[in-house]
Amino acid sequence: MQLKRLEAYGFKSFADKITIEFDHGITAIVGPNGSGKSNITDAVRWVLGEQNIRNLRGTRSEDIIFAGSAQRRPLNIAEVSLIFDNDGTLPVDFREVAVTRRLYRSGESEYFINRSRCRLKDIYQLFADTGIGHDGMSIIGQNRMEDILNSRPEDRRAFFEETAGITKFRDRKRETVRKLTDTENNLLRVQDIMQEIETQLEPLARHAEKTRQYNALHEAYRRCQLTKLARSAKREAERKAANEEKLGKARDEALALET
Repeated sequence: MQLKRLEAYGFKSFADKITIEFDHGITAIVGPNGSGKSNITDAVRWVLGEQNIRNLRGTRSEDIIFAGSAQRRPLNIAEVSLIFDNDGTLPVDFREVAVTRRLYRSGESEYFINRSRCRLKDIYQLFADTGIGHDGMSIIGQNRMEDILNSRPEDRRAFFEETAGITKFRDRKRETVRKLTDTENNLLRVQDIMQEIETQLEPLARHAEKTRQYNALHEAYRRCQLTKLARSAKREAERKAANEEKLGKARDEALALET
């Protein structure tokens, strides 16, 4: 695997789009102080996922966007792309892999692998164990050697792990342990909920029994009401029929008297 090309636009001092080709062998970038040599390594580190702005010699995320000059207006976006020649080292089915990072002045970031939007985690996993991660030994910035030589044993161990190619497994272990911890916490919450529910089961059982008794009595009461109403309706119908019979006889007697 080889870094073939770097493309940058709006990153720090690169107001115009620049393209730097990296051929086989050694590529040296020379220039006077303040010409932007260190910005190139900062751009590489930034694309690979560097989140600490202080490691990019800035204080805020907006500091990596071209801030303008006397002749140029400030830009609202910074974008850097790294194009790699993949010989199978990267776990993707592409001969050429382009990794892009984009930052807006609003603070929104975007990541792309071969122009397909992805997550920062995907970029970390892509370069795991390749030795060119954002915290790997392949990118040594200013004063980096002094920090490595004066580092603590715990920090040196990370360097050896990166070189030995076990960083990916360490990250997987950390992710797995985190998931196990979250699962254990979820199980504890589930147990608490189950205990709370179990304490409510007995009162709820009593209430359920009372509810069943109430429903049975209420159903019997409704049947009694219907029976009473049916009997009352029958009596009223019989009374109506008797009254109509009396009324008919009275009409017949009245008609006889009138005749």
